[in-house]
Amino acid sequence: MTATPPDIVRSAYLELVVSDLAASREFYVDVLGLVVTEENDREVHLRALEEFIHHNLVLREGPVPAVAAFGFRVRSPGELDAAEAHYRALGCDVRREPAGFRTGVDEVVRVLDPLGFPYEFFYGVAHAPRLTWRSDLYGAGAIVRLDHFNQVCPDVVAGAAYLEELGFRRTEDIRDDDGVTYAAWFARKDTVHDTALTGGSGPRMHHIAFATHEKHNILYICDKLGALRRSDAIERGPGRHGVSNAFYLYLRDPDGHRIEIYTQDYYTGDPDNPVVTWDVHDNQRRDWWGHAVVPSWYTDASAVLDLDGAPVPLREREQASEMDVTIGADGFSYTRKDDTARGFKVGEQL
Repeated sequence: MTATPPDIVRSAYLELVVSDLAASREFYVDVLGLVVTEENDREVHLRALEEFIHHNLVLREGPVPAVAAFGFRVRSPGELDAAEAHYRALGCDVRREPAGFRTGVDEVVRVLDPLGFPYEFFYGVAHAPRLTWRSDLYGAGAIVRLDHFNQVCPDVVAGAAYLEELGFRRTEDIRDDDGVTYAAWFARKDTVHDTALTGGSGPRMHHIAFATHEKHNILYICDKLGALRRSDAIERGPGRHGVSNAFYLYLRDPDGHRIEIYTQDYYTGDPDNPVVTWDVHDNQRRDWWGHAVVPSWYTDASAVLDLDGAPVPLREREQASEMDVTIGADGFSYTRKDDTARGFKVGEQL
């Protein structure tokens, strides 16, 4: 029996441990255009242009690149009590930290959750100027808000049950005819997701995603990276997902942490919003059009740290992996089901 879970509003911030703070700051600020709220010689606190809370991303220099915290805002101060009680009832490592433990944030409930991820719950937070009306500060590639996280875990079914008990709504998933679930998407705000689970060795972080208003903002980021001779930071895309319908670009920062730039998903806020299920062999699930998914997108992810800062040990996925059953991501999947003559994206080229 668990206590009533906290009422989560949205995904709000991520803390990344980086090996070279100056190099990471240059990538996120000078290249991508995130706004510095506060910084010192150990940490940089960043936010997107339309954000009003203190930060969406913390860069902290450390010996091993990893993710130290996934931050979620709750609806009221009393929800911190609910978060603490809920996770203590689950038998998790739970620590309630005073205001100031996290720069710009009041009390924080920190947990190492049942999947092995470091979650933080907060309500009180310092406000920063929302730059929505400062069009003079917007560049062609303006990043306007944090959209979601994506987490890698071995057992997506068990992970989904945990997130749904926590109050997340499932919006989409990927399955096969044998009942294997390969990935699933979960929302608190009225979009496709605040976090997602991708099946694989975990716990690890697959990516953090920031939103733009339009797809031309993403194309500009590609052009900017090319002009700066940094196009090797592009891992995948640009393209359009089938899952979420979003236009996307995946980048790798100087430590290899993956960032998605994301736009144009859809509203999911109705109480009877239907779950969209994709066949794992439908190669348009990951790319509505474009190239096959690169293998590194399935194999690489960021380590996560426990509440003492030690890497959380990995557990291997026991069920089939999405990459294995689709041959290098999408090679022998279908575009038109039962059309084996012309339905393959990559397979007929091999």
